[in-house]
Amino acid sequence: MNPVALAALETSSIAQGVVVADAMLKEAEVELLEACTLSPGRFWVLVGGSVATVRASHRRGVEVAADTLLDQLFLPQLHEMVLPALRGLVPASTDDAIGVLETLTAASAIVAADTAVKAARVTLRDLRLANGLGGKGIVSLTGEVSDVQAAVEAGRAEALRRGLLARAVVVPRLDARVRARIV
Repeated sequence: MNPVALAALETSSIAQGVVVADAMLKEAEVELLEACTLSPGRFWVLVGGSVATVRASHRRGVEVAADTLLDQLFLPQLHEMVLPALRGLVPASTDDAIGVLETLTAASAIVAADTAVKAARVTLRDLRLANGLGGKGIVSLTGEVSDVQAAVEAGRAEALRRGLLARAVVVPRLDARVRARIV
């Protein structure tokens, strides 16, 4: 299944996160894409499906999360590159430039990635969430320098709007030795 819409909730309580996941799935017929702990001591629920069912599930999750809600997202028109990048299924590249967006939460990384790939002709190479990253999210984009700059600026602006940007960079002509390790 390739979901049209995506919703996620990140809670400060692992126990309440399990309750949130259960409530979201009981509220509407959605696909559970992820339900797991995130470091440091958070819980993450990611669901996909049709816009209406994901919206209903998201609303219920926000309600149940209550004061444990750290961050959330609802994307009614998910870009097709987001899930493959999240799953680590994008092949290596020799693109001219790389852009990296670093956010403070997993949800904000997905929103920044979706915004960035909708803004310019880039490839979403990687989307890493929280575990091993101190709770942060990392978005890696490649393409022509001007496209990567435009995409990173769009993702940066979205993360800033949410108050969750750690850093955004563009590296033109990435050294081949670095590319071999990260792209």
